[in-house]
Amino acid sequence: MNQDWEDRVTAAWAGFDDYAEEEAADFRAVIDALVAELPDGSPLGPFERACAWDSTGHSDRAVPLYREALARGLSEVSQYKGRRAKIQLSSSLRNIGEAEAGVKLLTPELDAPSDELDDAVRGCLALCLSSLGRDREGLSLVLGALAPHLPRYQRSMANYARALVEPAE
Repeated sequence: MNQDWEDRVTAAWAGFDDYAEEEAADFRAVIDALVAELPDGSPLGPFERACAWDSTGHSDRAVPLYREALARGLSEVSQYKGRRAKIQLSSSLRNIGEAEAGVKLLTPELDAPSDELDDAVRGCLALCLSSLGRDREGLSLVLGALAPHLPRYQRSMANYARALVEPAE
């Protein structure tokens, strides 16, 4: 889609917090109106609608829309939005009791080209792992993500993160 449309979507999301919880349908209507401008078959439509459902507390409604966006080639249209969709889909899957599917979806993202979403991948994957009783793995991911942001103890924290999941010698 064109930059004007993207700017209007960005503006709609910037105003999301202006909607009270009971006005969730009004916000979704704003997103639906923007989606209606897209050509048929665009992966951006189900992605934006999934985000709107998800952000208004309906993970169950978001899951099929995220899947549709990815199946329509969202990652080819926007690698960034494709990665966001995988993160958000895995979170929604966890919320509806399908954490294992979230782990399967996000684990390959650990080896994807690095970007600003790396820590979100690790955080969401950690939550999915925790939901499966794999807390040490999740904690390792979170500590590994945190380590580079610390003003000190970066090496120690990274080593502790690895030690949580590596077998003892």
